[in-house]
Amino acid sequence: QVQLVESGGGLVQPGGSLRLSCAASGFTFSTYAMNWYRQAPGKERELVAGITSDGSTNYADSVKGRFTISRDNAKNTVYLQMNSLKPEDTAVYYCNAHLRQALDYWGQGTQVTVSS
Repeated sequence: QVQLVESGGGLVQPGGSLRLSCAASGFTFSTYAMNWYRQAPGKERELVAGITSDGSTNYADSVKGRFTISRDNAKNTVYLQMNSLKPEDTAVYYCNAHLRQALDYWGQGTQVTVSS
């Protein structure tokens, strides 16, 4: 059974930091690209950051220089380090595992709220 379990969300003040974690099970984690998406109220889900099976990364322009995605294949976990958080980063953050169209999995999401 495939599971993606996010953790680490919460309430943080502008300028603060959070680290999201996504623990994966039920598939061969090391072979999958892992992504973080987010969805703010009234907006479409958007890709925040991704990391391929060989460690290449990509980021949305809005988070470049502030967020860092990483993975630990020994722990079957992907991380999103978020620094210099802004109110516009407020959203539900989702972990995604992708190998191909038929092998695409999602976590349940974790809320991140940036507010003073």
